[in-house]
Amino acid sequence: MKLLLTMALLLALTGLAQAQAPGSTGPTPQAVTSVPLDGGASLLLASGVAYGLKRLRQRRQR
Repeated sequence: MKLLLTMALLLALTGLAQAQAPGSTGPTPQAVTSVPLDGGASLLLASGVAYGLKRLRQRRQR
């Protein structure tokens, strides 16, 4: 009787331990075609060029 109860309990618990089917992940994302270069990136580029020119002028004056 004890073995039968143990086996029934194990069978019931294995049914609960099964993995669930994957759910919907939503719409598929569109492919990215370009990189957005906004004002921040162009300002960083311009400040880098200005800093480089400043350093070159300082080296030439010495």
